[in-house]
Amino acid sequence: MSKRFSKEENEELKKAIIEAIENKKGENIAVIEIGKIENAITDYFIICNANSNTQVNAIADGIEKDVRKQLKQKPWQTEGRDNSQWIVLDYVSIIVHVFQTPYRHFYQLEELWADAPIQHINSIY
Repeated sequence: MSKRFSKEENEELKKAIIEAIENKKGENIAVIEIGKIENAITDYFIICNANSNTQVNAIADGIEKDVRKQLKQKPWQTEGRDNSQWIVLDYVSIIVHVFQTPYRHFYQLEELWADAPIQHINSIY
């Protein structure tokens, strides 16, 4: 498995991911800092939702493209492209979850990690 990134690298990666989500009109962006929880699997979760599988794919593709272009990084692993209800992009220190809206409400990741600090990003859309 790849190593986790420094705080500065995480900040650059978070910024690139959030901008890519906003560019594709992803909604309800949340950044959960789970790295402070004992035995956390990553430093951050970034979560957003969209209203169709087409938009979920577009957001995930936009994240991959923009991060690769800006930071020369690719996800270590991706999951969920078969049905595009919930796509996960694993950048090791940041894991991105792109949901169709009903699936985000059903799985409620923010509730699972409620003891971690959560930052809600106000999208301009």
